[in-house]
Amino acid sequence: MVYYHKLGKIPPKRHTAFRQKNGSIYQEQLMGNLGFNGIKSLLYSLRPPTALKSVERIKSLHWDIDPDPTLRLRHLRPHRLQNTGASAVIDRVPLVFNNDIAVSIAKPFVEDQFFYRNGEGDEVVFVTEGEGILESQFGELDFRRGDYLVIPRGIIHRYRLTGNQNIFLVIESRGYVRTPKRYRNEHGQLLENAPFCERDIRAPALLNTRDIEGEFEIVVKSRNALQRMILTHHPFDTVGWDGFYYPWAFNISDFEPITGRIHQPPTVHQTFESDGFVICSFVPRLFDYHPDAIPAPYNHSNVGSDELLYYCCDEFMSRKGIEFGSITLHPDGMPHGPHPGKAEESIGKKSTKEEAVMIDTFKPLYVAKAALGCEDDDYQTSWLE
Repeated sequence: MVYYHKLGKIPPKRHTAFRQKNGSIYQEQLMGNLGFNGIKSLLYSLRPPTALKSVERIKSLHWDIDPDPTLRLRHLRPHRLQNTGASAVIDRVPLVFNNDIAVSIAKPFVEDQFFYRNGEGDEVVFVTEGEGILESQFGELDFRRGDYLVIPRGIIHRYRLTGNQNIFLVIESRGYVRTPKRYRNEHGQLLENAPFCERDIRAPALLNTRDIEGEFEIVVKSRNALQRMILTHHPFDTVGWDGFYYPWAFNISDFEPITGRIHQPPTVHQTFESDGFVICSFVPRLFDYHPDAIPAPYNHSNVGSDELLYYCCDEFMSRKGIEFGSITLHPDGMPHGPHPGKAEESIGKKSTKEEAVMIDTFKPLYVAKAALGCEDDDYQTSWLE
């Protein structure tokens, strides 16, 4: 749940004639989720969003699963992959997935000439490296390193890249991505004890209306395939909009960690929730302050969930052998905990500078075959002294 926002010009009353200077009406479009019962926005554009000249299927999308089904603790190093392509949206390399979530890596180095719409799910794009502008029907949203870009399903968008190097961790969600329910009051406002608030959330700030006719390509992901649609005008011809449904950004550095006298469970790091998983943020913070506290996490079993950690630096309090961009996957059914010596080493330390994104899923995750080239095969035995 985000907050009410508006940009541009809108009529005083919804679903009423809102006229252009030539007397014709602006085109009104409702965009929202959960039918007519979820969050929504009303957009007003120069031309109808339905003006499609042609539609064609480009290709099917199929992610192959690792052929070895052996249950084990896993370590991937996706930043080492060489098979990433130029586009931020169609050249993503699959890493892990199930029916609720798909996680991939992208290293874009050119700006797409086409526009993109994900019709299968919401996206959370974590900007590991890079900066630029996310363009959409709702306006322009600046992004930088450490941003979570939340792009609800169905929004047409495109990335303008201004950074020299760009690395995106892309999380696609079948369900609706929102702030955790326990952080919100009955009106949807974030509570005082939440680790962030509405001031930390950035909405589109500039509405640049394009009044251009021609042929504009939109690549749509839907039904496990990519489709190409040709619109007869620029898709960003919005003159105004208001509502709760729009792309937004939240920077991981604005997450205020919750600490205590003894080690806090990972739930205190939760940042987002969806129907089949949660996303947590590990950020620099003070360690536990009980005189006998062990700051390193205790051994635990993920009963009923798989745990994935994406390390945004080469230092993590409980791990050896990880690097910037590492991903560890600890599946349900396998206890795990700090590497040998890490618990003792953490005693007496005052703080940590670690930064990581954690995803806990409620159904098993499958490793994609495309990710096997970056796997650390020795990780399963790395707890042996």
